[in-house]
Amino acid sequence: MNKSLIINFLAALIIAAGYVSPVYSELIKTIGFFALSGALTNWIAIYMLFEKVPFLYGSGIIPNRFEEFKDSIKELMMQQFFTVENVEQFIETEEQEGEKVLNLEPLLAALDYDRIFEGLISSIMESSFGAMLQMMGGEEALLPLKEPFIEKMQVTLTEMVESDRFKQALKQGLNAHKIGEDIISKIETVIDKRLAELTPQLVKEMVQKIIREHLGWLVVWGGFFGGIMGAAFYFA
Repeated sequence: MNKSLIINFLAALIIAAGYVSPVYSELIKTIGFFALSGALTNWIAIYMLFEKVPFLYGSGIIPNRFEEFKDSIKELMMQQFFTVENVEQFIETEEQEGEKVLNLEPLLAALDYDRIFEGLISSIMESSFGAMLQMMGGEEALLPLKEPFIEKMQVTLTEMVESDRFKQALKQGLNAHKIGEDIISKIETVIDKRLAELTPQLVKEMVQKIIREHLGWLVVWGGFFGGIMGAAFYFA
């Protein structure tokens, strides 16, 4: 169900009803036009997050800043996941238990996913759309996206660390009894190669899958509050 289309369609119906209603015609039309204006404005703003529009500065912020997005993923992996301490502890545990299969799930579960979500929110709020989002509740309006974002990020990171190339780099380090900086360097190389495969289009699609559906609520609330403002304007 496309919430954006529905709210815009309802606003258009209200406008049409205003033209045929024998009573309160102007009130109904005012509410409809304000609701349509609020919904359309937010809909266009969401579209401009993902798509670059010629001559409109700040549009396409997600694909335009894909390098920062990749850097955030690498920073998350290297500074919180694959630290020297974590790798050494992991090797010691594997050697003590004599396990042959690498199990990275506990380390993934210990990641601070809140940090990368906060970084994404910060990037959006610092963009040209920050002022517009402030009118719709600011950062709090994006908080409902936190749980689906974390779930999608967990899936993405799990797929990355479960790749054959990634595991092979770890196994080579373990087989050679290398720890710390040596293994970290190999892992970083694998991560760099994987991230290098990401393109602006892929990054855009990743973020779209995570948050675009939920951003539809901004269109719904834009239409709702637009209608309220229309009624207030009529009676002012």
